[in-house]
Amino acid sequence: MSPLVSRTSRVPAAWLAAVAAAVLGAVALVVPTRAALADPLDSCTPTQGAIVAVDFGAWGGPLLRGCDATPTTGLDLLHEAGFTTTGTAHDGPGFICRIGSPAFKTGAEYPTPADEACQLTPPASAYWSYWIAPAGQDHWTYSPLGAMAQRPGPGEVEAWVFGGTDIGGTTGAPSFTPASVRASGPPPSATPTPTPTATDGPTEPARPTEAQVKAVATYLVGQLTDGDHVDNGFVDYYRTIAVATALAATGGQDQTLTKMVDYLRAHVDAAIFPNGDTAAPHTANVANLALLATITGGDPRAFGGRDLIATLTDRVCAATDVDAGCAAAGDFAGDFAGSTGPMTHATALLALERAGVTPPAATVARLTGQQCAGGAFGGLWLAPGEFCDPDIAATTLAVLALHALGGQDEALGSAKAFLTGAQETDGGYQPYTGAGLTDTYSSGHAAQALAVLGDTDRAAAATGFLVGRIATGGGLSPDPSNPDADLAATAAAALALAGTNLAALTHRLGGPPPAGPRPDLAKGVSYLVAPSNLIDGRYYESFPGFPDFGLSIDGAYALAATGGDDAKLRAIVEFLRGGGAVGDSGFTVDMWLGVGTDYAVGGAIGKVAVLAQVTGYDARSFGGNDLIAALADVTCTKLDAQTGCAGAGNYRYATSVFGQSLGIIAQLRARQGEAAAKPVEFLKGLQRADGSFPSLIPAADTDRDVDSTAMAAMALAALTDDPAAVAAVDKALAWIASTQKEHGGFPGAAGDSTNSTALAIQGLTLRDTTYAGQIGKALAFLAAQQNDDGGFTVAAGGQAGSDVRASTQVVGGATGISFAALTRDVHDTPGPDPSGSPTPTPSASQPSSPTATPVATPSTTSPGGHSWGNLPRTGVSIVTIALLALVLVVGGVLLLVAARRRAVSDAGGGS
Repeated sequence: MSPLVSRTSRVPAAWLAAVAAAVLGAVALVVPTRAALADPLDSCTPTQGAIVAVDFGAWGGPLLRGCDATPTTGLDLLHEAGFTTTGTAHDGPGFICRIGSPAFKTGAEYPTPADEACQLTPPASAYWSYWIAPAGQDHWTYSPLGAMAQRPGPGEVEAWVFGGTDIGGTTGAPSFTPASVRASGPPPSATPTPTPTATDGPTEPARPTEAQVKAVATYLVGQLTDGDHVDNGFVDYYRTIAVATALAATGGQDQTLTKMVDYLRAHVDAAIFPNGDTAAPHTANVANLALLATITGGDPRAFGGRDLIATLTDRVCAATDVDAGCAAAGDFAGDFAGSTGPMTHATALLALERAGVTPPAATVARLTGQQCAGGAFGGLWLAPGEFCDPDIAATTLAVLALHALGGQDEALGSAKAFLTGAQETDGGYQPYTGAGLTDTYSSGHAAQALAVLGDTDRAAAATGFLVGRIATGGGLSPDPSNPDADLAATAAAALALAGTNLAALTHRLGGPPPAGPRPDLAKGVSYLVAPSNLIDGRYYESFPGFPDFGLSIDGAYALAATGGDDAKLRAIVEFLRGGGAVGDSGFTVDMWLGVGTDYAVGGAIGKVAVLAQVTGYDARSFGGNDLIAALADVTCTKLDAQTGCAGAGNYRYATSVFGQSLGIIAQLRARQGEAAAKPVEFLKGLQRADGSFPSLIPAADTDRDVDSTAMAAMALAALTDDPAAVAAVDKALAWIASTQKEHGGFPGAAGDSTNSTALAIQGLTLRDTTYAGQIGKALAFLAAQQNDDGGFTVAAGGQAGSDVRASTQVVGGATGISFAALTRDVHDTPGPDPSGSPTPTPSASQPSSPTATPVATPSTTSPGGHSWGNLPRTGVSIVTIALLALVLVVGGVLLLVAARRRAVSDAGGGS
């Protein structure tokens, strides 16, 4: 028989008390129970009641099953299904020693008294073992609870088997499948179920209000000691980090959050080396601190004088070594007192990934090897074949880590199936199998995993469950047995209530931004999505009738950075994913990319791949192309001008640093560090002694470009474990800062350029503490170049009027978010059907937005605000683009690509 209570430490006190009372109150006699009148089998369905099956095969008997339409416990299920039981004199009725049925041997119970006296606990070689399979599970799980504590769920099936079964449940599972004894009707599936309806799940879940999220933050702050840490009779660093992370999610408490982070910096040694720095570290605190540092814009490699990343990577276990804190090869060596297991391990992997470090392969294999057969992860490390008790929090962290690392679709699909099947009708989750209640801690974690896995309906249901747990004062109660607010439960739920997760959360600290005017990015977004600019709500043009794919992607980047219009962002992405054909022009995205042809354009491929990654799509299957594989295919092995190769590691026909950098970013975001190694070395080789990078590849000696230098810095900044790359970034940013003009702008091809200034901001923000003053001046410069319609001029003192190309770069760049870090998942966002009928393009007389003030523009400006003059260095001449489009129509794609090889390329041109 299974142990009466779970090994987990999160068993609610009320249930422990009930179990204890049942055991202590049992009389020390062997007293059989009487069989109840069983519910008809058809009273149980795949969604109602529970079935129990008892195998009397050890005595030559049948496999019998019964139904209880309203079970309360596993023991109650046996009795209400028509079976009788007898416990032991030592353990009471809860430890089932004999089972009988009127349908076998006129109700005699087995084993008989001659075989087993049932005075003491039976041996593991001959006892009734207890197995469960919740609705949707296609395999048996050895129950971690006894029959008196197990709470059967709707549609569950349970089994009792007698024989030589070990106490851990690693052998002796039932010989029959759960499906063979389930209730009548279609058996539940182990794959994700449809979106819940009014009859099978929560409907219209409550959504947290801004006031509720603010109240949660207020509650958390109120639980702090001295306003900077959690004290539970000792400084609780683990909980302090959790509360700080929660406050980063809720926002509105930056003063307190800054104080907490400063406290943790000052006490980092006590937090991560509680037994001294010669002993194994507290891995959970190391990993969570590294995440917190990244989330708040700090450097996990220099946190309070400690390199948190190296603390993890320098302690990867090569083999089992208990003294060193290694349970197995691939572990992060740590203090066994409370920082080991799949949850901590997954947190460490996520911390490394978010810091731009590729985790050692052994550490990833260690985690994936711990996945249970049903898709969950346990709370403790498991030996091969050991019983796996699913843990929702551990499963969530594993999902977040594996999703961020990429290439783990099978494991993620299995985890999604588990989470789908484990969600209760109230939207919540039980903390462990058979708990009989849903709790806040588990449900707060699960909501994050569901959101990352794209199951927005179930994530909303879990979040709605959390809203229902908000107690007086803003905190959340842990479970139905305790209505009072609980710190751990509240901190765990805060991220989901704030609509974020540990893999995506970013909340930069660093003091107030430098004083001065700022561009109005909301107005900038309105300009970009105005019908006269965003044609048909799906793409931008540089020449009438021909979509400019590079410019359209720039616009999408801007919308992703600001979050200003997710529906329009998705429409652009879907337009490009669908091929980008307009009318009968014949110009498509595939023609522009040239994937699979001798003229594939590496920079353009990288640009589209980054767009897919930014917006939550799969770059390995975007528009029918595996863009990551395509980048590997177009990586040059040597100098060969005839095939568009400027050297080994250059992407074919990537004739600009911009295009080379985008390809690298795409490969690094796809976790293809090895494939990106030669392109990275090629890019490093382009850097001048003064730190600058040229615009073109190959470059003239005098070619030094702010835009390209910023872009190269963004690509190389992801390589934080490469000292040469770190040094290259520092030199690049120092050079950029040295070029800033007195008015705050930066030089570009068209003068003191808004485009170049925006990219400079993105680059300098990589070291925002160092360059805060320069960033503030640059933002003020951009504000001065913004027009009444929300758009931006190309350059100070240059041609009047707003320019779409410049505006896309300014709106996105002014946020300071690097292309390597930009994320705005909209692949499931409802929006206009990108394949539907296009809306009529407004005439030239229509304003670009309802509130736009007409501005005087020279006759060389098109009605949509597209200037026909010189563009910033990262753009190509509009006349050139027009000619290229015409060449495409009359001469075919090969001539187009040949022309592109001679063109000056950029973020707008895509290569």
